[in-house]
Amino acid sequence: MKRILLRSGKSPFDVVPVEEALHRDVIATNSGNLIFSDAAHKILTTPDSEVFSNGMRTDVNAAARINDEYDAFVVPLANAFRPTFEQPLKRLTRLIGKLKIPVVVMGVGAQTGVTYDPARLKPMEPSVRAFCSAVLERSASIGVRGEFTEQYLTDMGFRDVEVIGCPSMFMYGDRLPVEKKTPALTPESRIGINGSHTAVRGGGLHKVITRTHERYPHLRYIGQNLTDARQLHWRDVDSPAGRITEMPTHPDHPMYREDKARVYIDPITWIDDLRDFDYSFGSRIHGNIAALLAGTPATVLAFDSRTLELCRYFEIPHRLLSEVPADLDPAELYEEADFTGLTGNHKERFDRFTAFLDKNGLPNTFTHGDGGEAFDKKLRSLSFPAGVRPWNEADLASLTARFGWLQQRITELDSHNAQLTRDLAKSRSGARVARAAAAPAPSIYRRARRAVGGPLRRALKPGK
Repeated sequence: MKRILLRSGKSPFDVVPVEEALHRDVIATNSGNLIFSDAAHKILTTPDSEVFSNGMRTDVNAAARINDEYDAFVVPLANAFRPTFEQPLKRLTRLIGKLKIPVVVMGVGAQTGVTYDPARLKPMEPSVRAFCSAVLERSASIGVRGEFTEQYLTDMGFRDVEVIGCPSMFMYGDRLPVEKKTPALTPESRIGINGSHTAVRGGGLHKVITRTHERYPHLRYIGQNLTDARQLHWRDVDSPAGRITEMPTHPDHPMYREDKARVYIDPITWIDDLRDFDYSFGSRIHGNIAALLAGTPATVLAFDSRTLELCRYFEIPHRLLSEVPADLDPAELYEEADFTGLTGNHKERFDRFTAFLDKNGLPNTFTHGDGGEAFDKKLRSLSFPAGVRPWNEADLASLTARFGWLQQRITELDSHNAQLTRDLAKSRSGARVARAAAAPAPSIYRRARRAVGGPLRRALKPGK
C-alpha cells in the first residue's frame, strides 16, 4: 500500500465542530484551501494508495519520521509565491531539503497584479528558486496554476514546469456539467456573492454588494476568511479585519442582520448549498469554483494574477474587478457568461492533469480506482456542521452550545495551567539542585581552604 502524505488543513473525513474548527483554524485562515486539498485527497485515494493529512504547519524536525512512514509527500498550493508567504515557503523548503521520498507540488501560483508584472516578487526570488530546486530534485516536474506562473519560473531558468491549473477543478474527474438554470436573472433569483477583504474595501466591491442586495432580496454573501467565520459565530469584531463594517459578515452590516451571510468549514456542505443557487459571482476564485462544482454558473471578478490565470486556463467567465462599475447588475454578467469552453475543454485539461500525476508516479482514482465512489460514499455517511451563519438569535440552544464549549475550554486551560505550575515548580526545584550539584568542588574547596588554611598559616608564623 502506497502511503501519501498530503499538506492540508484537515482530512476530508474529519468532522470538526464549528467552535473547535475556528479555534484550531483548520481552514488555514481561508476555507478555499480546503476545496483544493479535499480534491487532491480524493484524486490520490486508490485501492493501492492511502492519503494522510499533514496539517498546514511545517515541522522541519519531522523529516526523519516522514521519510520512514511515507512513500511520497504531495503539496497542493495556491498563491505561495507572494511576499507575505516567504517565511512559510522557506520552512517548507527546509523540510523538503531533508526528505528522501518524492515530493510533488500541484497547482502552485505566483501572485501579482492583473498586468502580470513580477517586479514585486523580485526580492523573494532566491526563496522561490530554492523551493523549486528542492522540489525538482525529488520530482519529474512542478505543476503550476497558469500562464503567468509558468512564465515566471521559466524566466528563472526552470524547464520542468507544467500548467495543470488547480486540483479543485478535477474533484469530479473529467465531468464538469455547468448550465444556466434560467434564461435570465430575476429579483427572485438566488445569487451568491463573494469577495476578499481587499476587494471589498480597496476594490470597491462593497458598492456592488450594496446595490445587488437592493435588487435581489435572496442574495447571500459567502465569506472565506477565519475572521469572517469568527464574526458570524462569535460576533467577534476585535481584530483589525473584524472592524471592516463594509463586510456582510460584520454584525453592523444589514446582510448580517438579515441572516444572509455564511462561511463553510467543509467543502461538502459548501458545494451542496450552492446547488440550489441560480448564480454566483465575486472576486473569490474558490468561492466561484465551489459553485461550478455544484453545477451553478459563476463569474469571477479577477482582482490579481492568481485569479486571472486560473480563469484564463479553465475558461471560466470573468471580468476584471477594476472595470466593474459600482452599479453593476449581475444579470448582465449572467447574460454574457459563456460556459462552452469551460465544459467543452474540461476533459482535455483533465487528461493533462492526470498525465502530470502519472509522470510523477502518483496513481489517481479516476484512472486507477473507482472514480472516487468509495470516497464520496464515506463522505456522505458523515454528518458535517452546516455553514456558519450570523449569530442573531439569543435562544437557549445557541447560548448553551457556545457557553458549553467555552466552559470546556476554561476547564482544559485550568488543567493545563495547573500542570504548567507543577512543571515549573519541579523545574525551579531541579534548578536549585542542579546549581548545587554543579558547584560542589569550588564550594568544598573554599570550605576546606578556610578550615585548613587558617591553622596552617598560624602554624607557620615566625616565632612559632
